[in-house]
Amino acid sequence: MTPTELLIEEFSRIQGTVHRTLKNATVATLTFRADADANTIAWLTWHLSRVQDDHLADLAGIEQVYIGQGWAERFDLPFGPTATGYGHTSADVAAVRADADLLGGYYDAVHSASIAYLATLSAADLDRVIDESWTPVVTLGVRLASVLSDDLQHAGQAAFVRGLADRAGV
Repeated sequence: MTPTELLIEEFSRIQGTVHRTLKNATVATLTFRADADANTIAWLTWHLSRVQDDHLADLAGIEQVYIGQGWAERFDLPFGPTATGYGHTSADVAAVRADADLLGGYYDAVHSASIAYLATLSAADLDRVIDESWTPVVTLGVRLASVLSDDLQHAGQAAFVRGLADRAGV
């Protein structure tokens, strides 16, 4: 297995978890909160999609799917189209009210763009320095690992919240 094939496999695992979590979910399920300030499935899915879209579009030197394919308008959220969820308040989390088709559709569009980009990479590309403002410097491979880690954690959190919502009868 090549490094690129490994990356594609790992990003595909995020997609599988997202789809299992969204399957047959109502908006009530997607906006369920374990407590008043907890993250929702809708926000977690939107956020992990935004992070992947933002970071991989930057690496590929292309426009974000969210902006270029009209997803920002479809979500119609009260924050700008470049928002990814970092620093969001409890009220911001609550503002992400979307159905499973919208959330899954956006994630799938991001996933397709991500896979297309990843397929262009060689093993040598992963060692390319992309950010010298950190010590140690950040390579393309390290940035991809960061996105994978963040997205896998959030996908797992969304799946956990789905279990809580199901147990609560939402």
